[in-house]
Amino acid sequence: MTEISLNGNRVLVTGAGAGLGRAFAQAFAGAGARVVAADINRAGAEETAALIVEQGHEAVAAEVDVTKTASCRALVETAQSALGGIDTLVNNAALYAGLERRPFEQIDEDVWDRVMAVNIKGVWQMTRAVSGAMRAGGGGSIVNIASATVFSGSPMWMHYVASKGAVIAMSRTMAREMGRDGIRVNVIAPGFTLTEASLSLIEDAAAYGIDRAALRRNAETGDITGGALYLASSLSSFVTGQTLVIDGGKQFI
Repeated sequence: MTEISLNGNRVLVTGAGAGLGRAFAQAFAGAGARVVAADINRAGAEETAALIVEQGHEAVAAEVDVTKTASCRALVETAQSALGGIDTLVNNAALYAGLERRPFEQIDEDVWDRVMAVNIKGVWQMTRAVSGAMRAGGGGSIVNIASATVFSGSPMWMHYVASKGAVIAMSRTMAREMGRDGIRVNVIAPGFTLTEASLSLIEDAAAYGIDRAALRRNAETGDITGGALYLASSLSSFVTGQTLVIDGGKQFI
């Protein structure tokens, strides 16, 4: 099997302090990219970067609050200084772990606002912060992380589902607006994935919903990261504005 090589690619991953974000950072580094691992939890970002360096690859850690303009701009400046530019942005930072499932009428307004601020505004903030650097560099790839729950309409979860639906919608507009500058914008919509966050939310997570999946199992992080590598690589050079659902075939059963 031919592996994707991203030698020389300069990658910024948000929400990289744990879980799927850490897996994205490690996968890109393993493919030869130089990585900035960013998270609001600086200790988590530093741990991710240290793990990558221990594996013989290049990474630096940074702290970011994706809801704040100044923080996003500072992160981009840090990444440019560390890497000499930015070729790929993975907008992974999101509120997921710890969200309580409840009927939409009972969702607390403050929780709703916080989910929208991180999951929607954060993607907008980071993308506009990095757009100038990508334009100056002649293009790039932005990979926004949504969720397959958008297509299943997962109940008792409206704040999260709505926020990830907005990510897909925004990405299509971003792709149209930045395509002339050689910047591609695509979405990965993972199905239920066995991360620390998912294991904390669902009892018997390994078996959760597998009867609805064509492949009869839930995703490991490695099942998801390959899609991001593809969307960052030259193999997808004519792909933009698209949503890649990686859920083991749940959405067509």
